[in-house]
Amino acid sequence: MDKITFERLINTSLENLPEKFLRKMENIIIVVEDLPSREVMLQFGVKNPRHLLGLYHGVPLRSRGVRYGNVLPDKISIYKKSIEALCRTEEEISLKVREVVMHEIGHYFGMSEEELRNAKI
Repeated sequence: MDKITFERLINTSLENLPEKFLRKMENIIIVVEDLPSREVMLQFGVKNPRHLLGLYHGVPLRSRGVRYGNVLPDKISIYKKSIEALCRTEEEISLKVREVVMHEIGHYFGMSEEELRNAKI
């Protein structure tokens, strides 16, 4: 799948977010990367780059205090080749992209891995 089509899948996922969540999302960017960097893999103990599909980098909303401000945007990285390696069809890629985007946005809002698993996004 080409990068533009992949980015459209991400945009579609964002467009389908409920308005109450979209209003609260600010100072955040979503980028498409082929695979996680070696530094990210080491930091999170990932041995195979295809095992990490996305990553939230930033300070979750739940953790921000009154002194939070004047900072670079939080970032969500979506790893294109990792997702493609896991999926067989474009439909599977589309569903997985939505799942990964929602998962990483959950981290933006401060949800833990366990909370996200239980939410069954």
